[in-house]
Amino acid sequence: MFLENTVNHTEQFGWIEVICGSMFSGKTEELIRRLRRAQFAKQRVEIFKPTVDVRYDDNEVVSHNDSRIRSTPVPVASNIRLLANDVDVVGIDEAQFFDDEIVAVCNDLANRGIRVIVAGLDMDFKGNPFGPMPALMATAEYVTKVHAVCTHTGNLANYSFRKSQNNKLVMLGETQEYEPLSRAAYYKAIKNQQQKSEIKDTLSDTETS
Repeated sequence: MFLENTVNHTEQFGWIEVICGSMFSGKTEELIRRLRRAQFAKQRVEIFKPTVDVRYDDNEVVSHNDSRIRSTPVPVASNIRLLANDVDVVGIDEAQFFDDEIVAVCNDLANRGIRVIVAGLDMDFKGNPFGPMPALMATAEYVTKVHAVCTHTGNLANYSFRKSQNNKLVMLGETQEYEPLSRAAYYKAIKNQQQKSEIKDTLSDTETS
């Protein structure tokens, strides 16, 4: 997706690009690639991420293959609107962790003539649309869905399967906690996980009775 060139060069306008997919699909890597292209073109770039994302670094956006770029951690989406001044391009990583105002923020920035590039998980570990991502994808001019490789089948993966029984919606983790799965492998893994949970509950009830 090479979107630097526009048809009408006399009109100042921006747009929104969304990069989405499962864990380990290369979302952040693609975000960093686009942002670095903008920096090489001498464009003014600002990058933001949620303060909750401290897996690799407190201040940098870091991909799974250790590509890094400087960023500004912010606790809420409204901070981005205040901090994105005198820029041509705004990058936002892990957008699924932001509050719903991130949608209005991205549209406000685009309406100010800024190119906004957003990366995030499109589905949570339960296979449901994640946070503000559906609304971001609906209002964006360009959506790129990237895929990981299923660890069970070798097919394209678009689900993030959580290995543990932790039901918290937000749980940061890597390969120890998550693995990318295809649709068939994901639903098989979910079924096996449910069966194990039912067996555990039955044994627990037997022991207490």
